[in-house]
Amino acid sequence: MPTRPPQTLRRHVRTPRRPRHGRARARRQRLRWKIRLVLGCAATVVAFYLWGAIARALAPTGNTHLSRFDAIIVLGTPADSDGNPTPTQLARVTEGVHEYERGVAPRLILTGGPAHNRFVEAQVMARTAHAEGIPDSAIVIEGRAMTTVQNACYSTRIMEEHGWRSAEVVSSASHLQRAGLIFNRQPIDWRTHAAPLLEPQSAFAADKLALLETLKTVHFLIWGRWMDGCDT
Repeated sequence: MPTRPPQTLRRHVRTPRRPRHGRARARRQRLRWKIRLVLGCAATVVAFYLWGAIARALAPTGNTHLSRFDAIIVLGTPADSDGNPTPTQLARVTEGVHEYERGVAPRLILTGGPAHNRFVEAQVMARTAHAEGIPDSAIVIEGRAMTTVQNACYSTRIMEEHGWRSAEVVSSASHLQRAGLIFNRQPIDWRTHAAPLLEPQSAFAADKLALLETLKTVHFLIWGRWMDGCDT
């Protein structure tokens, strides 16, 4: 019988393994890089937050010493899900009405679109102002603005169209710091005026609101002044 040729023995070449101490060193290096990345991200977040907090603390409250203005601009805030004014919205409108009755300005500009639900904030505020005794002839509705930047821009456009040059800006105290940064870029004489709360606010709610406003301020400082502008 024919004999099989002897099979060639295959040699298995093994890749030399990295020494254990080498693998451990590589894991430690990866861990260090991860820690550095996390610390770097945390430091960036803290830096941005501090930037926003400092900007709010130093925000201007006006650029004029006028005590009488061409208009009172009441900044919008959402109505509730049924289209009724929330306590915050009611407080802003009521304070605007009080300033009108004190003779601060002969008209109200109510600004705010359907930013958070289907109800146009300015229209809801106008109904409230009318119910509190303001004649329709003294109410100007700006119902397109979806951000505070647009509140300022669109209200200023209305003023320019009518030849009005000065305004008192009414909003919640926590909101006015960011609003001051925004209105400081508008070509009008302005001053802020805070609307008192209509109901007590807990310390937790106040801290939460301050945190939210600080984050919104950071957004404005980084992107808002360009991306939320008045090009439309």
